[in-house]
Amino acid sequence: MNIEIWSDFMCPFCYIGKRRLENVLEQFPHRNEVKFEFKSFELDPNAEVHTGKTNTDYLVSKYNISKEQAQGMNAQMNANARTTGLEYNIDAMVPTNSFAAHRLTHWAKSQDKALELSERLFQAVFIEGKHVGDHEVLLQLAEEVGLDRSAAAVILESNQFAEQVRADQAEGEQLGIRGVPFFVLDRKFAISGAQPDEVFLDAIQKAWDERSPFTMVESSAADNEGSGVCTEEGCEVPKRDSK
Repeated sequence: MNIEIWSDFMCPFCYIGKRRLENVLEQFPHRNEVKFEFKSFELDPNAEVHTGKTNTDYLVSKYNISKEQAQGMNAQMNANARTTGLEYNIDAMVPTNSFAAHRLTHWAKSQDKALELSERLFQAVFIEGKHVGDHEVLLQLAEEVGLDRSAAAVILESNQFAEQVRADQAEGEQLGIRGVPFFVLDRKFAISGAQPDEVFLDAIQKAWDERSPFTMVESSAADNEGSGVCTEEGCEVPKRDSK
């Protein structure tokens, strides 16, 4: 079984959803026959690389809320992550543009290291508070998972793998994806958001057992037209103007 995962390294629910899926697969008898494929989906392609903002500042400006409300959102997110075994320190998260990280992950895929680098990037963002828009940080993380630092530097200094990132984004939009995380199982079933364990387990079992058309496992998250939001299940990208 192939599971494609559309996600963004700036989305806290993407790491939570990834970990929930991994935890559920521990209960699945055919887990050794399941393969992951990460797909790029930028929530905010226009985000600045160096914002100079804390995550609290970012939430205040994005949602027009008070600092106390933003801190409460961070505390809730940390608690949500702990239910999956992740110790978030989301107050320390550095808002940035994720495009370079996505490009580097596509290169890592060509080196059979995409899964390792994706996990390391999520850990760096949400647990360690590292600035993954910074090329030096990305080179350090690449080296830590066994990638060649010099080769990684060449990728980052160029625009290589940009087309692959854009292709993932376009493919996701063709499938109707407006928010992440989004999981597609053998092109038979889809799961939108960091759903409860039973939703993942049910979809995985059905995808394994059945040969049916692509079916959407609906998220209970409300559809918020025109604005990028995070709910208890996932993050949505702002609706793009047609050009």
